[in-house]
Amino acid sequence: MPIETRIQAAGTDVLEAAGRLAAEAVAVPVRPGRQAPEPAVAGPLKGTLEGALGEALPCTLDELLALHRAKGEPGELTSTTARIGDRPCELLLYGVGDASPAALRRAGAALARRGKGRETLVAAVPDGDLAAFAEGALLGSYGFRIGAAPPRPALRTLALAGPDTAAIDAAAGRGGRIARAAALARDLANTPAREKDPSWLAARAGEIAAESGLTVRVRDEKDLVEGGFGGLLAVGAGSSRPPRLIEMSYEPEGGGSGRHVVLVGKGITFDTGGLSLKPNEGMKTMKTDMAGGAVIMAVLGALRDLGVRDRVTGLVAAAENMPSGSAMRPGDVITHFGGTTSEVLNTDAEGRLVLADALAYADAELDPDVVVDVATLTGAAKVALGLRHGALFANDDALAGALTGAGTAAGEPVWRLPMVEEYRQGIESEVADVANIERRGFGGGSIMAALFLREFVGDRTWAHLDVAGPGRSTADDGDLSKGATGFGTRLLLSWLTA
Repeated sequence: MPIETRIQAAGTDVLEAAGRLAAEAVAVPVRPGRQAPEPAVAGPLKGTLEGALGEALPCTLDELLALHRAKGEPGELTSTTARIGDRPCELLLYGVGDASPAALRRAGAALARRGKGRETLVAAVPDGDLAAFAEGALLGSYGFRIGAAPPRPALRTLALAGPDTAAIDAAAGRGGRIARAAALARDLANTPAREKDPSWLAARAGEIAAESGLTVRVRDEKDLVEGGFGGLLAVGAGSSRPPRLIEMSYEPEGGGSGRHVVLVGKGITFDTGGLSLKPNEGMKTMKTDMAGGAVIMAVLGALRDLGVRDRVTGLVAAAENMPSGSAMRPGDVITHFGGTTSEVLNTDAEGRLVLADALAYADAELDPDVVVDVATLTGAAKVALGLRHGALFANDDALAGALTGAGTAAGEPVWRLPMVEEYRQGIESEVADVANIERRGFGGGSIMAALFLREFVGDRTWAHLDVAGPGRSTADDGDLSKGATGFGTRLLLSWLTA
């Protein structure tokens, strides 16, 4: 759902703003201190604020924090009631930790969640990266729901008070653009597969393109047959809803940097496993198996607002993997775009088959300087790195370093895993150029998938992000929300705007 919370500057005096806006809650940042947490408000505002709150409270801030054994950790909330002007309201002391971007995202998210059901919350801004704070607050207010409105809707207005209103406005603008891109990726992935088939995804790409000044081309099943996109056709063969290859193109104004970046996303709108059928539990989250494609669409939609100087093409390989009499079978051999063949040993390893077509097309037709693909590809990556880190594979050290740094800065960390050359023999096939899963007992399923994809990128500088773990969250946590997380959106935007 679109983010409904609005962030605005509210002047320099948090208590005056709270009275003027009839806020239901006021928030003051606190950070860890040597003995106890202390207000994280800089300069002369600190004494003024503490003095004013002293008149509204029966005790000092220090005594209040000590009573609740607060630590000032990021996202920690200490609550009491205070009288601001002529009316009572909730006073929140919110922890900001070391005020790093990650800590401020968590603090902002905690405030936004606490503000659910309220019209206005006024917060004194903390020292540090205000864009990260705004981004966290907006993502913390995100929710996805079909049907009646939730009993406690999102906070309507988060008003930020601080000494530099221009900086607040600028930070809210940048943080808002990035948060809304991540929210769009979440919305696309959270949409139920009954509604979301490849043609639906293509239609959404058209809407994003129209809103964002992009061009879009959609290849339907006839185009895919004529173009030789055998991977997409094979994976989509079992469904009554045929596949699509979505191509979105961004041209920067004034010529840009001269670099051409191609982003490729896995767009499996629902994955039953095909004839290699998943158990019921394994299918419950499979509406989000197109999360990589959602990330690419969301990133493309944000590029013009963020002033990205690279030319960027986004490819989303969209198909529905279903079992039927027309479905691909274990033992089938697929001819991909460009002529490379693959042997299907497991129809549930379908994401790499559609990505192979898109990567081969990018290499042969688009002449990119760099290619990055994003996919919820393997359970092995989730086993290796858990639910907070994405797996990064790359054939170029500089690209790997840039993406790792961008992920750290954006709060979407990745860890580089090796592409072990001796494992390549594990995906050899007796009847095709390559097999879609390994067959010699090496293990390392995410590595094997990366080695498979590498067969289709030619000599291009390339990286692969396997986001099977962090692409979904089991609960609200910090700036993450239960369900699809949009993981990769902020990372790629951080990289492209660095």
